[in-house]
Amino acid sequence: MENIGKKIKALRRENRMTLQQLGEISGLTASYISQIEREQTSPSISSLKKIAEAFNVRIVDFFVGGSEEEPVVMAPGDRLQVSLKGWRAHIQQLVKTVSGKRMQPFHTVIEPGGGSRDPYSHAGEEFGIILEGNLTLTVGEKIYNVPEGHSFYYSSLIPHAWTNKGKSRTVVVWVVSPPSW
Repeated sequence: MENIGKKIKALRRENRMTLQQLGEISGLTASYISQIEREQTSPSISSLKKIAEAFNVRIVDFFVGGSEEEPVVMAPGDRLQVSLKGWRAHIQQLVKTVSGKRMQPFHTVIEPGGGSRDPYSHAGEEFGIILEGNLTLTVGEKIYNVPEGHSFYYSSLIPHAWTNKGKSRTVVVWVVSPPSW
């Protein structure tokens, strides 16, 4: 996987933007964006979302290569990895591309202490089911402990964040609609 920093830098240059200009549009500092581009820091989902919005792309576009035909059945080894080390979460997109789709499914394994770090929001709604472990889900001002076997559903317009506060991994099948990652 090509690193995120290089892709962000390439997009910034393609759009003839300086670090300062991207910072102004995204609401992030130029020095922070520079650290991301140089792989000196792992951005939060919230930060990646702001950068993606500045370029009018999805977060997943930072992880994909070229376009491919969508398979009907997809093997685990063919899944697109859309996570960064700092999240302590292994996130796989369960479809090859989201172009023309109405939902975006993920298989997410969150290590103890892992999570989105900062609240973020976007158009749409989200659904998930906990296959293993427990998830702490913050939606707006409310905090929910979602145990194994339970599901969740909320409007993505409400700022939300997730974390694994337990001592073992959490496994979630997560669906975002429309695709906004």
